[in-house]
Amino acid sequence: MSTQSQHLRRLLAAVVTIALALIPAATVYAAAAANSTDDPDLDVLTRIRDEGFRRSKVMEIMSELTDNIGPRLTGSPNVKRANQWTRDQFAAWGLANAHLEPWGPFGRGWSQEYVNVRMTAPDVAPLIAYPLAWSPGTNGAVKGKAIAVKIEKIEDLEKYRGKLAGMVVLNGDMRDVKPHEKADLSRYDDKSLAEVAAYDPSPERRGGPQGPQTREEFARLRKLREAVRQFWADEKVLAVVEPSRGDGGTVFVQGVSNGWRNNGQALVPTLSMAIEHFGRISRLLKRDVPVELELDVRTKFYDDAATQYNTIAEIPGADPKLKDEVVMLGAHLDSWHTGTGATDNAAGSAVMMEAMRILKALDLKPRRTIRIALWTGEEEGLLGSRAYAKEHFGSRPDPSPEERDLPANLRRESGPLTLKPEQAKLAAYFNVDNGTGRIRGIYCQENAAVVPIFERWFEPFRDLSAGAISLRNTSGTDHLSFDAVGLPGFQFIQDEVEYSTRTHHSNMDVYERIQRADMMQNAVIVASFVYNAAMRDSMLPRKPLPASTPARGPEQKRAENPTQTILPATPASGSGAAAGAASGGENQK
Repeated sequence: MSTQSQHLRRLLAAVVTIALALIPAATVYAAAAANSTDDPDLDVLTRIRDEGFRRSKVMEIMSELTDNIGPRLTGSPNVKRANQWTRDQFAAWGLANAHLEPWGPFGRGWSQEYVNVRMTAPDVAPLIAYPLAWSPGTNGAVKGKAIAVKIEKIEDLEKYRGKLAGMVVLNGDMRDVKPHEKADLSRYDDKSLAEVAAYDPSPERRGGPQGPQTREEFARLRKLREAVRQFWADEKVLAVVEPSRGDGGTVFVQGVSNGWRNNGQALVPTLSMAIEHFGRISRLLKRDVPVELELDVRTKFYDDAATQYNTIAEIPGADPKLKDEVVMLGAHLDSWHTGTGATDNAAGSAVMMEAMRILKALDLKPRRTIRIALWTGEEEGLLGSRAYAKEHFGSRPDPSPEERDLPANLRRESGPLTLKPEQAKLAAYFNVDNGTGRIRGIYCQENAAVVPIFERWFEPFRDLSAGAISLRNTSGTDHLSFDAVGLPGFQFIQDEVEYSTRTHHSNMDVYERIQRADMMQNAVIVASFVYNAAMRDSMLPRKPLPASTPARGPEQKRAENPTQTILPATPASGSGAAAGAASGGENQK
C-alpha cells in the first residue's frame, strides 16, 4: 500500500470517528432498537458465561450470609446485619442507589440464644430439639416428668385439666420411621420435566396455594389452636414438645403460628424434637416407664422490630427513552433459625447478588434500569415484597384481621385494586427461591405471550439442560406480590436436590448442602434473562387484567398518570389465585 493511500485511509477513519462521536446517544440506541429482536446477544452472553463460570463470587457471598451472619429471622439482629452487609456490598461493587427501604409494621423480633435438652431418667441421654420461633425460654434449666397427650378437638382438653402442672407435654403422635427407599437427591429427568411443563387446568394442579378446603374447617382449627395455646399456660405446663417431620437427625422447625405479631407468640416454651428421640420417650411412656426431661432454653424478644427493611440497589438504564423503565430481580433474605438459611434462601439471594455483580463487572449498559431487591418477612407471608408492591405499584384495601389470617386458597378479595404510576414502568420481575438446585426452566404464571420470548432466551442454555417452559402458576414465593398487581412476575423452575427431603426449614439448611456448579449456572442464567429484558424494544407482555377492569389505552402505559382504580378481580380468574396468595396470612411455601 502506498504512503498516499495510507494517509487517505487514516483521514477517512478519523472523519468516521468524529462523526460517530457527534451522533447523540439516543440516535445510537434508536438504531440498535430498530435492529433488535428477542434473540439474545451472543457476544454479551459469552462474556456473562465467562465471568460467571471463571470468576464466580457466588460461594463467597453464600459463606458471608450463612457462616458469618447466620440465620436471618425477620425482626432479629442477624437480619439487620444481613440488610446492612448486602447494602454495603452493592455499594462496593459500584451499584447505584444502594439503600435499605423500610416497611412495616411488623411486630416482635426474636432470636434463639441457647438450647440444651436431655433425658435424665430412666437413662441420661442428649436429645435433639429446637424451640419454635417466638417461643419463650425456660428461664434457666428446668426438670419435669414427661406426659403424652392427644388433643384433636376442644373437648379433649378436659381429660387433662389439673394433671399437667410442672410437666413436659409430648403433643403429637409418633409415626413409623422407615428406611429411605431412594436418595434424598432429586433432579428432573426428561419425563418429570415434561410433566412440570405440561399445563393442567384443574385448580389443584395449576400450582395454586393449598390449605384447608373450607373457611369453616380453618376457623375450627384456628379456634382449637388458640384454645390449646391458652390451656398450656393456664395449666402451668413446663414445656411442650412436638415431633418433627423428617428423620436421621433432621429437624424441621418453623415458628408459632402468627407468633411475630404482638401478643401472638407461644405462652410456654414449645419445641420440635427429632423423631427418633421423640419416639424413644413415647415408647417408654406407653410402657408406663416414668421419663424425666431437663430443658434449658434461652430465647430473646425484641420490641424494636416494628420497622423492617428490604435491600435495594440498581444499575441505571442508559437509554434516555427507556431508563425510567425497570427490570427487577429478587429473592428473600430472611430465613428460619435452626440452620443458617442456606437453601432457603441465601441461595437465591447469593444468585441474584452474583447476577448483579456479573453485569456490573462487565460494565454493560442496559437500556432499562436493572434493580435488585432482597426481601425480608417472606417466611411470615411475603410481607416485605407485598409492602414494596403496595408502596410502588398498587394494592387493595387492607383485609380485616379475620380475612388476613386465612390461608390464600380461602381468602376473598378485599376490594378494588388501585394502581400507581410506577406499575406502568415495570418491565418484569424474576425470582429465585427453590433452593440450591440448578435452573431448568421457568414458570410463566399463565402468561402465554412470554412463552416464545423465553424459549429464545433459553436456547443458548440447552447445553446446561435448561429450557423447560411451563404455563403453570407456582405459589409461595415473592413473585406473587407482583403478579397480584398485574405485573409480569416469574419464578424459575429448579431441580429439587434435597430441598423438601432435607434442607427446607430444617437444622440441616447449611452451607454444606449448597451445590457450587448449580449456583454458578443459576447466576449466569438470571444475569442473561434480566439483561435481555432490559434490552428488548418493549416491556414483557402482561396478562390481561381481570375482565371487570377498564382497559388502559396505549398513552397510559408509560405516562405519569394519576392513580388508577381497578375493579375487584373475578375470584375464579387465573390471576385471582395468585393475587390471593400475596394478600396476606402465612406463607404457603
